[in-house]
Amino acid sequence: MIESMNLLLESLKNHESLNVDLYNGLLVDANKVKLPYLYFLPDVSKENEISLVPYITLQHSATWKISKYLNELLRSFVDKILSTTTFRDEPDFMYQLYDHIFTKHELQSTTLFCAIKITNYYALDTHKNMIDIVGCFLEDNLVPNKLEQVTIQNIKNLLHIFLCNNVFYYKDQIYTLTKGSPNTMPLSDTLSNIYVFVWQKQILKQLQLNNEFFGRYKNHIFFTWNNGNEEELGSFLQTIRDKSPNVQFQKLIASSVPFLNAFVQNQNGNLFSRIYRHPFIQVEDFNLERIYPELTCLTNGYSLRFVETHVQHFFNFFHLHPMRYSRDQIMYNKFRHSWLNYIKVQHELSDQLQQFDDKDQLIHLNYLYEYGARCQFNEQFHRIWSEYFNQHPNLSIQKYEFSVKQENNDQRQLPSIQVDKDIYIPGKNPEGNHELQKQAAEKEQHKTTLSVETKGTLSSYDADPYLKDNNPMNNMMILGSPLSQPLNFDTIE
Repeated sequence: MIESMNLLLESLKNHESLNVDLYNGLLVDANKVKLPYLYFLPDVSKENEISLVPYITLQHSATWKISKYLNELLRSFVDKILSTTTFRDEPDFMYQLYDHIFTKHELQSTTLFCAIKITNYYALDTHKNMIDIVGCFLEDNLVPNKLEQVTIQNIKNLLHIFLCNNVFYYKDQIYTLTKGSPNTMPLSDTLSNIYVFVWQKQILKQLQLNNEFFGRYKNHIFFTWNNGNEEELGSFLQTIRDKSPNVQFQKLIASSVPFLNAFVQNQNGNLFSRIYRHPFIQVEDFNLERIYPELTCLTNGYSLRFVETHVQHFFNFFHLHPMRYSRDQIMYNKFRHSWLNYIKVQHELSDQLQQFDDKDQLIHLNYLYEYGARCQFNEQFHRIWSEYFNQHPNLSIQKYEFSVKQENNDQRQLPSIQVDKDIYIPGKNPEGNHELQKQAAEKEQHKTTLSVETKGTLSSYDADPYLKDNNPMNNMMILGSPLSQPLNFDTIE
């Protein structure tokens, strides 16, 4: 397989589709490749039900380099095209929904909400169809036939090499994916985003006639409906399902629906929203949820005084300390408005950080839980870095901006709260954020940023836990021989 991939890359180089530097960068070294393996983690997000979610470790696989290159090439361009119909997270969803309803006054007493979940997000279609969809998307949105000097045909050729060579082993057998791509690769999200963006146009075409609200977060879609009753909307979605059977989805239509971690309700033309909670949740569950952050800090080496101090900082940052012990609705509305604006600022800072990452100006380090308490890890890292690079012209503390980020596969998992006096924690230290906002305007473009990215030993990128077939092996086949389908090349004049 590796030999086949290198031969295809060499063919692209010989046809001048790849320059020598890129060819050498994508070339697969058999001595550095590890055969990915399949394992399963439990999904406990459902009440009284535990299912297993398949994961494939691919960081040292044969396709990792090509995947990384293609994702860096496509992601920022794709995100820009999709931004008008995309939710970044729950706060962004609520901000856009409230803005649409209170600005355009489109919520009627008969307005229905519809929440859709695509259940085969990472296995939407065959590789050939996936490549064709990506090609059509690029042709529709690129004025020249190139993206950063890379032609659309060349992107399709590299996608072919990537999609057709994702192999792994499980129980002494070697498999390859017949549809989609592994859920542990960032490129898989980008490709699925493109595919669903093209598919959702069938819905948008009808919704735009009535100026409906529409948005999507990965495999979750939300929109309003003013063009009939629940039965008519169900019939409309069934028509789309019949036209595009590859996209499997579940739907929920009502005047009140949960979406992501929010619950929105239409009460006679008035919008109400709250955090979504299971209908049978107990009062004791809320109390346990309240102490989870404290327990998280304690297990990471922090004290209860630390928790109380930063809770106090949170309210002081928004100048709403009395709200901590008050139920005043006006005060809460003021806080809500300030919080949503604060989230927008955080998104802007996140975009700036992503730009550094795109320019390879971020260093990602992994924190393993076996290392011990997080606060000790932060302190030791800062001390070691200062000790070795204090006099370095580019790597000294004065030249670097430190950030610590916690990533979890399941958003319902508890995020660890970490604070070091010399380390900025995005979204956790309000005063630090405020100071960073001031510094951002004066920041030079060439300044290097260091990110300490923390992950659990079994963490990975978001994966869709819902499969049409309970046996995940049914979407796979035993690998026979190396895939070496001929590529199409750009015509060289």
